[in-house]
Amino acid sequence: MPIFLNSHDAGFEAQFQTFLGSKRESDSDVDQIVAGIISDVQSRGDAAVLDLTAKFDRLQLTPETLVFSPAEMNAEIAKVPAPEAAALELAAERIRAYHERQLPEDAWWQDDSGAWLGWRWSAVERAGLYVPGGLASYPSSVLMNAIPASVAGVENLIICAPTPDGKVNPLVLLAARLSGVETVYRIGGAQAIAAMAYGTQTIHKVDKITGPGNAFVAAAKRRVYGVVGIDMIAGPSEILVIADKDNNPDWIAVDLLSQAEHDESAQSILITDDAGFGQQVVAAVEHQLLTLERREIARASWHDFGAVIVVSDLDEAARLSDRIAPEHLELCVASAEEYSKKIRHAGAIFIGAWTPEAVGDYVSGPNHVLPTARSARFSSGLSVLDFMKRTTLAQLTPDALNTIGPAAETLAKSESLQAHGLSVRVRLDQINSGRNNG
Repeated sequence: MPIFLNSHDAGFEAQFQTFLGSKRESDSDVDQIVAGIISDVQSRGDAAVLDLTAKFDRLQLTPETLVFSPAEMNAEIAKVPAPEAAALELAAERIRAYHERQLPEDAWWQDDSGAWLGWRWSAVERAGLYVPGGLASYPSSVLMNAIPASVAGVENLIICAPTPDGKVNPLVLLAARLSGVETVYRIGGAQAIAAMAYGTQTIHKVDKITGPGNAFVAAAKRRVYGVVGIDMIAGPSEILVIADKDNNPDWIAVDLLSQAEHDESAQSILITDDAGFGQQVVAAVEHQLLTLERREIARASWHDFGAVIVVSDLDEAARLSDRIAPEHLELCVASAEEYSKKIRHAGAIFIGAWTPEAVGDYVSGPNHVLPTARSARFSSGLSVLDFMKRTTLAQLTPDALNTIGPAAETLAKSESLQAHGLSVRVRLDQINSGRNNG
């Protein structure tokens, strides 16, 4: 059963600290295995990728069949039922419209010294997007990764999407096409991350890798960071619902289960100011678990990592929420929009009882790739900016250099960096001698 905490209890703070520190990810050490896979791909390229794909995905490929051909993509996409295609198209339109508003602006101005200053934004040249396969093959993740990259202006986009036993999800390929991606490799795991990071004879290395994956994928992303950029190291999914008693417990129950059904290590938390309502939600969860298709996964998540926290008031709920810094936060309270201003740390906030987190996974528009494991305290969800970089600009006139240069020379001397100071001084001497070559 989920744990029950009550802020009125004498030992609450110690219990809450223990709760915050609990680990949900597997303790098995995969890093050594991943290190070997990466080394193998670095040294053998395509051959290593093909061998590892045969081993882990039970799929025999050749360099020519690593990527889906245009004809194969067309054939698979044709299998998508019309209602699902329409839903995916709606999602793509809304996600694109939301992310287009994130595009940053360049700047260029002259300050009081006469110096011209600014910055310029540009997209990374190549990005690789990882899409999990098997039970976790989600076309929505394709849209959430590929559309921001496309909006950012990334010129070369590829997707690695494993197809264990050769099973293809046509919706993944349709999502790729709707996002403007035509190059989809049917490989996965740490070997796919290594191939994108270092390149092979067939797969061109990229500048940035994004997308969720299992422990092996996460470990691989951690290892290749620095060679390429990555979005984040994502852990198991999580949801926190703050709800008062004026809610339907059945609604809150399915909201909690919407994340529990993802993964046995996912976490669902309810914070409420009414203990009786909390018990009603728990009963509703147990009732839903009787018929839920993924009930075994959801039950394990809820019973092992679920929590109900009873607080004295909703202000206390907001303070505890900030300490949890959840990936997803639902606010099912009165004046929810105003209440949301009390929250500092959350990956995404869903305001009001009519805004279930599940809509955010698909069609509301904001990105569903979000920081987990309390990392919302210092990081944000995936955005257009993750596929862009800012280059600063500076241009000094002789007068501007004459105004601010002496301070730079002084600081260089204080740091014992003689050449730094001289590079300024030779120009100042030129200006002051009247031989300004501008």
